[in-house]
Amino acid sequence: MLEVTFILELTLHKPVESVIIALLLIGNAVLGFVQEGRAQAALEILRHRLEINARVLRDGKWISVPARDLVPGDCIYLRMGDMVPADAHLVQGDIQVDQSALTGESAPVELAGGGDARSGSIVRRGEAAAEVTATGASSMFGKTAELVRGAKTVGHMEQIIFAIVKYLLMMDGALVAMVLIYAFSIGMAWPVILPFALILLVASVPVALPATFTLAQAAASLEMADHNVLVTRLSAIQELAGMQQLCCDKTGTLTLNELALEKVQGLDSATEEDVLAFAAQTCDAGTQDPIDMAILKQYREHPAASFRWQRSKLIPFDPATKRAEAELEMDGKKARAMKGAPATLAALCNYTGEGLKQADALAALGNRVIGVAAQTDGELKLIGLLSLRDPPRPESHDTIANLQALGIRVRMVTGDGQATARAISMQLGIGDKSADRIAIEQGQLDADVFAGVFPADKIALVRQLQKRHIVTGMTGDGVNDAPALKQAEVGIAVSNATDVARSAASLVLTKPGIARIADAVDIGRKVYRRMLTYTTNKITKTIQVALFLSLGLLITGDLVTTPRLVLLLLFANDFVTMSLASDYVTPSPHPDRWNIRVLMWVSTVIAISWLFYCFAVFYVSRHFLPLPATQTFVFLALVFSGLATVYLVRETGAFWKSRPGNFLLWATAGDVVVVSAMAIFGILMTPVPALMVVSLLAATIVMMFLLDTVKKPLLGRLVST
Repeated sequence: MLEVTFILELTLHKPVESVIIALLLIGNAVLGFVQEGRAQAALEILRHRLEINARVLRDGKWISVPARDLVPGDCIYLRMGDMVPADAHLVQGDIQVDQSALTGESAPVELAGGGDARSGSIVRRGEAAAEVTATGASSMFGKTAELVRGAKTVGHMEQIIFAIVKYLLMMDGALVAMVLIYAFSIGMAWPVILPFALILLVASVPVALPATFTLAQAAASLEMADHNVLVTRLSAIQELAGMQQLCCDKTGTLTLNELALEKVQGLDSATEEDVLAFAAQTCDAGTQDPIDMAILKQYREHPAASFRWQRSKLIPFDPATKRAEAELEMDGKKARAMKGAPATLAALCNYTGEGLKQADALAALGNRVIGVAAQTDGELKLIGLLSLRDPPRPESHDTIANLQALGIRVRMVTGDGQATARAISMQLGIGDKSADRIAIEQGQLDADVFAGVFPADKIALVRQLQKRHIVTGMTGDGVNDAPALKQAEVGIAVSNATDVARSAASLVLTKPGIARIADAVDIGRKVYRRMLTYTTNKITKTIQVALFLSLGLLITGDLVTTPRLVLLLLFANDFVTMSLASDYVTPSPHPDRWNIRVLMWVSTVIAISWLFYCFAVFYVSRHFLPLPATQTFVFLALVFSGLATVYLVRETGAFWKSRPGNFLLWATAGDVVVVSAMAIFGILMTPVPALMVVSLLAATIVMMFLLDTVKKPLLGRLVST
């Protein structure tokens, strides 16, 4: 419509109006170009992650080839430190792999002949030969890439803007039709009425609304950076305000993603110090095995002073026997120490005590339980149990409590088993109602914890919540979280996230843990309040101006102001109120939702109040001024009432109770000075006396105080919806 009006003004030889419209077009183009342009690079990073070399048997020789050249049936060799280049079936050897980036499971997985290794996992210990079963997009890693490709973020900003424009255009379309019918009936010249009708339509479009949203979110992104939150998709800031549920990955997000020795329990007469000391003898720091490292760390901090056995030989953990063993010596005497699965060691020791029940009880709490046995006097005995767990981050409990206080439901979504997930969830205050991935498939979403899920289940959960019109957030750190991070309105990658997860997310935390999410929600809700103020003001002014211009023509038979001054009004009001992007506001204690119908109703009531005021200004000034000067005076009334509306709607209580932002104050003062000077000196309009300008400003302030008593119940209803 701006472009059509620009061409029409040129055709009618109105250069000033043409220049004003051209400036509007250029301004919107430039501001639109500033919007976020960061492309999602998740697929590209996934491709680079797959560009690793593999040792493969070809023509009877072991050679190194790029992983992309592997095909199903190839024989590959895996060693400690390798990234598994493709899905493969182990033929020979034993390895321990870290699959946490893929599955979310914090504990390493032991694989022996017949086991399956997934592409993207990392070999932590051992060596093995394996047969490739799937590559590229057919592998587990590749399927995750396809999920990222298919994920589509649901954004609400465009829906909000178009809903507002729809209502305004419906109203203005009816008014324009009435104006054209009236002009035709009285024989008004088309070169006069047609530009006026087009300008009336242009005035109904919130020209600066998208740009103002962007500016507000850009300013908020800088504030979030100071709170260690990087914004990669600006619209996510707006979505933060309405976020109702947050699905949190467990491993590496709510927990530390590192095993820690939680409990040492001696059996029969064995002491905790002896149990820990014998277990330490079976550990090897060189393998960097998470279980060994957790035991050795605890032993170094609390060594058994009376323990004098020295290790003479170490037999590493063997998945086939499910145990590690050490041979010990002291003053010519020999002994053995073992650690492994409690049931395995109990069978070797012929143990029939209560230790196995205790081990089962600890495992039911989600712990990794290791048995410890020793042979010092000719008989192998089960002497104790070690309980290990991936502990919660220290700040997770308080952060979850803060989010719940903000009206956000927090859920846990993890690849771990239900026992582990439920235990952590209860410890963090999330809840004790757990479910597995089948519940997601069946649409049963009442659980606090979803355990044993795959990447496809996480994105399915987010989509199901979105279908129920729930604004959903998702946190995560691994490749398995990337599809859901991209699908969610608010995808949050934690500080230790993989590059894939960071690229799929809209927010990236730069400090460990999720403590800063509450700060981000607070900032997002402030942006919502600023945009609610701007939008309420814009709709109010649009309704006021449209009704005043059209009804003014129908009632008086004259143009109450000129098309040129209506265009200047866009500059005077819309672009000055962009300063609301940095206004001081109080965030809501609950998730915010846009209710366009209530917003239109509230704006209409305030607009009609100003409409009576503007008609009063027109009729009063008409007694003292000719029509061209009256049109200038009416223009000033529209500008001043527009600025007054900003201060009225920015606060639900009395408008003077909260201090506006500095930029808003300076912009308001500058706007008043500039338009007053233009009116007094006749720049682009007919001049009016300075005394009348000052009197009009004073009358507008008085009207603002009167309207302040009317708007309180209206805005209270709008904010509470």
